[in-house]
Amino acid sequence: MSDSESREFCPRCGDPVPTRAEPLPGEPRDRDRRLCDACYFDDFDLVDAPDRIEVLVCSGCGAVQRGNRWVDVDARDYTDVAIDEVSEALGVHVDARDVTWAVDPEQVDETTIRMHCQFTGVVRQTPLEESVVVPVKISRGTCDRCGRIAGGYYASTVQVRATDRTPTPEERSRAVEIAESHVADKEGDGDREAFVTEVKETDDGPNVKLSTNGLGEEVSRRITRELGGDVESFPTLVTEDGDGNEVYRVTYAVRLPKFTPGDIIDPEDDDGPVLVTSVTGNLKGVRLATGDDYEEPFEGDTPGHRLATRDDAVETTVVTVEDDHAVQILDPETYAAKTVPRPDFFDPDAETTPVVKTRAGLHVLPE
Repeated sequence: MSDSESREFCPRCGDPVPTRAEPLPGEPRDRDRRLCDACYFDDFDLVDAPDRIEVLVCSGCGAVQRGNRWVDVDARDYTDVAIDEVSEALGVHVDARDVTWAVDPEQVDETTIRMHCQFTGVVRQTPLEESVVVPVKISRGTCDRCGRIAGGYYASTVQVRATDRTPTPEERSRAVEIAESHVADKEGDGDREAFVTEVKETDDGPNVKLSTNGLGEEVSRRITRELGGDVESFPTLVTEDGDGNEVYRVTYAVRLPKFTPGDIIDPEDDDGPVLVTSVTGNLKGVRLATGDDYEEPFEGDTPGHRLATRDDAVETTVVTVEDDHAVQILDPETYAAKTVPRPDFFDPDAETTPVVKTRAGLHVLPE
């Protein structure tokens, strides 16, 4: 077979071109495959780049608008945002192989960045280079999320209260920390609907307004799981959405337990005072007279009343250990020697011990 018989001819210029293999069934057909290299590269663009890119960035959170969505981007400044947007907008020819590219941003002014992009690739065994310049205009706006925050939008309120008392400063701060930490975790997972609208302190306890009802339920459950107590929900119909569905705003009433760890209580069961050690799940503690463990479920109104707290304890002198069930100590008020029950947790070699004096008597406390 002669050389001319093994060649085809370019339909544009008439020069001979090598015969190229037909694509396999199902593969795309290249309409330019019969062109010679010279004619092919006359109309060839290695890179398809827009004349200009406009980027809308939220001035509140830094999210970038892409289509109808706001997307959080992990960018240090607007140059990083511009690089990301140019990367998304540029297209490289499908026939190019071994493509590499680099970008050199030029800050024109505060809101304009000129992106100098350099590309290399191989097409038809021919190394190619191409440079494009894409201006990026940065505009500032407000995303839906920041707009809702600024407008005070909320869907649920978590009210933290306590039974027959007000929450302690530690309980107040911890409840707010739990709410803010949970929302931060949601935000970290990409949930743009999650935010804390407002934290308001009242005499009875904090009120935390949250963006969704789901957040309110999750936060209230987390608070009771750590601090004890229970939750009741109270929905209120506020409107209907565009589809006619009812929209509710829900108040989650967190009721912390009647007692807190460190309280010294009288359970009113004639077995003496109890030092409360935990209120998570059941009420747990230790009997001050014996050192025995104490545990009772929370059922409705928890029986008993508070006698004192561990903060009321004072250190006093151990006079003598009388036997396995009694120890003699100095009354911290009268300094008279007094015999009191010796609990299991008492150290018989101790020279001093913490005690608390209440209307139920004088009792030794654990160290």
